[in-house]
Amino acid sequence: MYNRDQVFIIAEAGVNHNGDMEKAYELIDAAVEAKVDAVKFQTFVAEEVISSKAEKAAYQKETTGGDESQLEMVKKLELSFDDFILLKAYCEKKNILFLSTAFDMKSIDFLITLDMPVWKVPSGEITNMPYLEKIGASGKDIILSTGMSTMGDIENALEILIQAGSSLERITVLHCNTQYPTPPEHVNLKAMNTIGVAFGTKIGYSDHTLGIEVSVAAVALGARVIEKHFTLDNSLEGPDHKASLEPNELKDLVQGIRTIEKALGSGIKTPSASEKGNTDIARKSLHLTKSLKKGHVLHATDITVKRPGNGISPMLVKEVLGCELKYDLPEDQILHLKDIEWK
Repeated sequence: MYNRDQVFIIAEAGVNHNGDMEKAYELIDAAVEAKVDAVKFQTFVAEEVISSKAEKAAYQKETTGGDESQLEMVKKLELSFDDFILLKAYCEKKNILFLSTAFDMKSIDFLITLDMPVWKVPSGEITNMPYLEKIGASGKDIILSTGMSTMGDIENALEILIQAGSSLERITVLHCNTQYPTPPEHVNLKAMNTIGVAFGTKIGYSDHTLGIEVSVAAVALGARVIEKHFTLDNSLEGPDHKASLEPNELKDLVQGIRTIEKALGSGIKTPSASEKGNTDIARKSLHLTKSLKKGHVLHATDITVKRPGNGISPMLVKEVLGCELKYDLPEDQILHLKDIEWK
């Protein structure tokens, strides 16, 4: 089971290895250095996923050209099942969690043999009943992406997963937009919380925007899982590189999320340990405007409010008025409880 004590950060390597195992190993190394919780790939048999007549998405045509079909493009990005066995072993050696998203039933069957603790359902499979039933029956935690989805789509997918054997407690739903990159005005980050309230699940965000700001904002809004694509180099050929973080940016993302986690705190409003020493310095107390003798009855003109705040609080000024002084006191003297003969 993945770490529930802090935000679970998934570095999405996806197909940014370009079908090259050496690049895949380098991506794992970069994820380890960034201190993410998991590195995730994509497992598929291209012919099982894509028809020969399927077109590329608009962003894929922009990043890879329009001469080849979607199948031809994806076929070049495919790794073998044996490759994924090696990648998982390398992740274990590097002490980072290996994950991969399956895009077809054969790939699910294969990944079952790798005994991953978490299944990631991609946005494109949220309306694929046989796929959802197989994942729901796995007995593992599930992360469900919801790009292109309505609330009805999410509700139907959750019902299928639960009927197949999962439970709400084991499902995290990720808000997502599948445009690469996603324009900020299309993020609709508040919808993440709408999902959590409506379905009672843990929530997170699968981020396809440029930069790290939206992911960090999602954590501030309550995301428990963040998924973000990364690459070794934005200039590499391939459909996803240009909308992915480079290694140094991935480090910045992790540091930003961990800082926000600390800053969110317990939600209980109370002075922090670091600011308690500032109270007397920044707050004020009652002070005398002039020298006064013992027995003097205090009037409003005798009292002013100044720093420091280690004397009688200005909140008690009405109780102080009309009381007698117990001692002779000089001008600008801070008043303490012991100085007053209380009525």
